[in-house]
Amino acid sequence: MVIFLHGYGSNGADLIGLAPYWRGVLPDTVFLSPNAPEACPGAPGGYQWWGLSSFDAQARAAGARRAAPVLDAFIEAELARYGLSDDRLALVGFSQGTMMALQVGLRRRRPPAGIVGYSGMLSEAPPEDGAKPPILLIHGDADPMIPIAAFHSARAALARGGYEVESRVSPGLGHSIDQAGLDLGGRFLARVLRVGADAS
Repeated sequence: MVIFLHGYGSNGADLIGLAPYWRGVLPDTVFLSPNAPEACPGAPGGYQWWGLSSFDAQARAAGARRAAPVLDAFIEAELARYGLSDDRLALVGFSQGTMMALQVGLRRRRPPAGIVGYSGMLSEAPPEDGAKPPILLIHGDADPMIPIAAFHSARAALARGGYEVESRVSPGLGHSIDQAGLDLGGRFLARVLRVGADAS
């Protein structure tokens, strides 16, 4: 199971568009892309995991913590519905969705098989205890929304916490996902979910 977590002001229909790119390397995989729990002001048809009325670190951490139980409950319900365990689950986030993937995925009692984060950042320092799922972070060095400095900060904090982190900086890429990032994400997911030729 791969669960996509969209960015601020977007919706689940956006990221589910990545699924066709990965079906070849992830056969027999269910792809899910829920809407975030709150309607996003000023973005018709868009949703948010939490409001961005403040951009400081304390507000970011509080917002992610507030949204975490909703995502946790969704994960539990879908794993039960499909009869899967957490080691058959991967979380893929974009922007604010990456913050949620890291917030929840690093704190679950049974961690997911892996986490892919595009164009995102940590909402707060990662936990140092418990299981540590492998992580792939990908970011454009021309991102005007979440600067590349946030990527370097997240990667360093995760490495200090003992996490296995793979990463890629996409030259010239803004707040988006490029083909190289898609390809790398697919190979990472196939490996951590132990699917096909990339599972070894």
